[in-house]
Amino acid sequence: MPKRYFYSILLFCACMISCIDDINTPSVDDDIMQGGTTTVIGDYITIFQQPAANLSAEQVTKHFESDAAFGNIFVTSPATNNYGLGPLFNQNSCESCHLGNGRSPFPTNPSQLKGLLLRISIPGENQFGGPLAAPGFGGQLQTKSVFGQPREADITWEEINRIEQYVDGDHIELRQFEFHIVNPYMNVPSDLMISPRIAPPVIGLGLLEAIHENDIRLLADPDDMNEDGISGKINYVWDFIHQRETIGRFGWKASQPSLMQQSAAAYHNDMGITSPVFSSESCEGQVQCDSLTDDPEIDMHTLASTAFYPQSLAVPARRNAANENVRNGKILFNSIGCASCHHPSYTTGSHPEFDFLSNQTIYPYTDLLLHDMGEGLADHRPDFNANGNEWRTPPLWGIGLTYTVGGHQNFLHDGRARNLAEAIMWHGGEGQASKDTFRNLTKEERADVIAFLESL
Repeated sequence: MPKRYFYSILLFCACMISCIDDINTPSVDDDIMQGGTTTVIGDYITIFQQPAANLSAEQVTKHFESDAAFGNIFVTSPATNNYGLGPLFNQNSCESCHLGNGRSPFPTNPSQLKGLLLRISIPGENQFGGPLAAPGFGGQLQTKSVFGQPREADITWEEINRIEQYVDGDHIELRQFEFHIVNPYMNVPSDLMISPRIAPPVIGLGLLEAIHENDIRLLADPDDMNEDGISGKINYVWDFIHQRETIGRFGWKASQPSLMQQSAAAYHNDMGITSPVFSSESCEGQVQCDSLTDDPEIDMHTLASTAFYPQSLAVPARRNAANENVRNGKILFNSIGCASCHHPSYTTGSHPEFDFLSNQTIYPYTDLLLHDMGEGLADHRPDFNANGNEWRTPPLWGIGLTYTVGGHQNFLHDGRARNLAEAIMWHGGEGQASKDTFRNLTKEERADVIAFLESL
């Protein structure tokens, strides 16, 4: 048995005992076990890498097999294993973007982009209602290529800073980026739209997939019929596996309906790996494409194994829930309207494949809906039903462990925020009222809100 698996099993057993003890102990808050019985206890660097606490022995074995698939480093063809990388790609493994299964930090220089990439398109829709690929570049800018082939382009950026004032006289510096495509292998379309994206955490995704569609629909209020200023809407997207339109749940704009398709899209766009879901090379029609007949380069079994890894990851428990400042921060979080979009809880439905995801009371703090977040966060690039100002509400579980896992505190879709207060102060549109109320809080109250978020 590989050593890392041995230590992971020991840690898993310890977490199981901790979870059982916590379940049997009355708690001051009902959301401590954020992932239901999948939850594990701890605040260590590998907390996002733990298998769900309620897996059977057989499922634990399957989890570690999927862990290996998630970590596989792909190489160019021909090769014995993990072949098919490129010809164009961004990274050569899932773990290269999702370091420690957490969110990627914003890169320190353009030569090492880590989990940063640019989605691209031109005005219009494709035959499925999604973004229209840019001629000669596709739907994602790929900044790496195999030997002998030109990469599509490089990415650079300028940092822009401004000061925002709190009502009590304190201030905060907000950072944003202006991205540029440089050294393209051919002329970039004049009407190209770009959307910077940073790789998000992958914990708890199986539980989000298990939320019943009706529970998401009940939260949607696209016409703001209740007149609360919040008009969340569902992003209906194309399911390539089942060939139908369905609810999008995953990605910064909820443009993916399932973890199988999310995984297939990541293989395809991030690594240039074809599968039965996306069987044509991402560079199809471009000069970089090869003439090899090795497609598809992974099969459905590999795809399912990779998808099982985020499906079976544990969610960390809340910490410091009894702390007075944390408890006050939770009250303020709700009173200033944050929970209107960051919907606290669900009970999952009956999962068709995995019993450990079924009937779980969970606290992800997301409604999985699209919201207009204002001009400051806009990317001006539509994605199915999402317009250029809209983003899916990201889950908050585990957000307080970002530094522990990744050594940074970069938040929002492009990693511009350097801490949680900056992330809040970037809210506009439907989040403007909550931001303004946060701005009006005292310094101590703002610190309490942050303390609550850091407890998640």
